[in-house]
Amino acid sequence: MPRDRTRPDGPGPSRTVGSPGAPAGGSHWGTFPTVTPTDDAPLLITDHRGLTDLCDRLADEEFYAVDTEFHTERTYWPKLALIQFGWADQVALVDPLAVDPGPLGGVFAGPGTAVAHAAGQDLDILRTACGVAPATVFDTQIAAGFLGMSTPSLARLVDQVLGIALPKTDQLSDWLLRPLPAGQLAYAAADVRHLLALRTSLVDQLEARGRLGWAIEECAQALPGRRSDAAPEEAWWKVGDVRRLAGRSRGVAQELAAWRERRAAEVDRPRRSVLSDLAILTIAQRSPRNRQDLGTLRGVDDRHLSGGVAAEILEAVRRGRALDPDELRLPPDANDTRASQAAVAVCAGLVRQIADELQFDQGLLATRADITLLVTGEPSRLDRGWRGAIAGDPIRRLLAGEVAAAFEAGGRLVLEARSHVALPDPVGNGTGANGPRGDTGEPSASDREPRSGD
Repeated sequence: MPRDRTRPDGPGPSRTVGSPGAPAGGSHWGTFPTVTPTDDAPLLITDHRGLTDLCDRLADEEFYAVDTEFHTERTYWPKLALIQFGWADQVALVDPLAVDPGPLGGVFAGPGTAVAHAAGQDLDILRTACGVAPATVFDTQIAAGFLGMSTPSLARLVDQVLGIALPKTDQLSDWLLRPLPAGQLAYAAADVRHLLALRTSLVDQLEARGRLGWAIEECAQALPGRRSDAAPEEAWWKVGDVRRLAGRSRGVAQELAAWRERRAAEVDRPRRSVLSDLAILTIAQRSPRNRQDLGTLRGVDDRHLSGGVAAEILEAVRRGRALDPDELRLPPDANDTRASQAAVAVCAGLVRQIADELQFDQGLLATRADITLLVTGEPSRLDRGWRGAIAGDPIRRLLAGEVAAAFEAGGRLVLEARSHVALPDPVGNGTGANGPRGDTGEPSASDREPRSGD
């Protein structure tokens, strides 16, 4: 476990593990100061021997902390700059610029559980760098959500749960710099030093509330390969103001954003440097027919059109205009136009009440898009698992007409057995929403089903 929280929080100097007699990290690190190892000093791994030793140490650990530092400002693919590990009372920092991190794949594929915070992008990066991501992950940010803590930063969560203040001064540092200054090494070490203690505390609280199974299930869904990676044809959903587009312009936006996604991945450049969001919107609205038309549009300049790119953009426009309506991938909230707004509103109120009674954010339980998909009969996160049991099942019974919604004194929404006795039609024709008035012999409204929040 991490060191006792009452001890000084500084991580101490780093110890470099590299080739005997050689400067730490070779040409990647240059000359690095020799330090005297201490109990708190993180190991700095810069060669294959040191990495092999680290893998051997981690192989038998039931739990180990992991984090990464990376940059995405100038590339499409994240540039991995550092991998941090914590176990027992030790911390190690692996320099992927000095040593191939591939052997860590053996640790990740092993039986140990990786403890991380907001691990989604870290897992993708580790999978790319090592060929495999951790097979089992406990994400402290996800776990905190089940305790009513929303989506806290690591610093806030460590402070709130463990009473420890993490360093913040190096959040925006250049992690590709070599040698890394002592302050950055301290910051990187702190990111994993307390994760195991944090996990222990969160697990205790989750078990006390009977929610540990929910959190573990949700963590498993975040693993690479367990979630559906977005297709390039869905990239247009994230273009600003794209929802104001209609008709064929939507198809053009879809094809153009998909082209940008593939092009950015191919040349390893940020999406915005290939084509800006503004350019996608204006091109989708105007559908230019030639390069001259293209060059007159807002957001489009010569750097976007060189090297045959103009022809590729115009081809994407042609494909988008010819796109069959069935091939258009609409964002989840586009189902709002097909859904009964009354049904969505009632179901959203029920979800909010359930979330409030569980004391965590509604967004963790279900978004409006989740609810809309369920209302329209589309696959939804509310179809299975803990969400299905807590919210999906009562919503489906409500939509199927098996139960009715009613309000108690104070405004609490409850689900009750239906009476099937229709109220008078408000326009006065003597019928209600369920047909002619009259008692059908069904159970009365007082014979209530168990409440949704119980």
